[in-house]
Amino acid sequence: MEKGVGTEAGGVADLARIKRMIPHRYPFLLIDKVVGIDPGKGAVGIKNVTTNEPHFQGHFPVEPIMPGVLIVEAMAQTAGVLVVDTLGKVDENLLVYFMTLDKTRFRRKVVPGDVLELHVTILRGRGKIWKFWGEAKVGGEIAAEAEFSAMIIDENDTRRGGGGA
Repeated sequence: MEKGVGTEAGGVADLARIKRMIPHRYPFLLIDKVVGIDPGKGAVGIKNVTTNEPHFQGHFPVEPIMPGVLIVEAMAQTAGVLVVDTLGKVDENLLVYFMTLDKTRFRRKVVPGDVLELHVTILRGRGKIWKFWGEAKVGGEIAAEAEFSAMIIDENDTRRGGGGA
């Protein structure tokens, strides 16, 4: 078991480390790195939005806009990295399943060329159930926000529940 990045705030997970922490892969891995990891508290995911992503071919091709559900998914992936880091369980095949999604608001478009900052804060975390507040920002302006909860389980656990994050 690898200790969390974070014996102190400010830890970073690059793409290689993210892939050791959550099971998502292209085209559904929606974060490029996670910075400012403060175990048990919060982290900031970074998503560089590029025009060659597959969803832009069909989601308003004349005026490409990142789908809101993918913005929320990117927040959830950031939360997954934060939890794995907090628990010190890199390389332990944990899965994160959405349980609830509340207070979700979309405030501005996210378009190719934007750098999406995914600010995630733990509201409550104990055992397998965790609750988060997330804000997706572009240039300091909130693009989306949501409160969500997730169940964290070992991928070999047969008692799975919820929708994948």
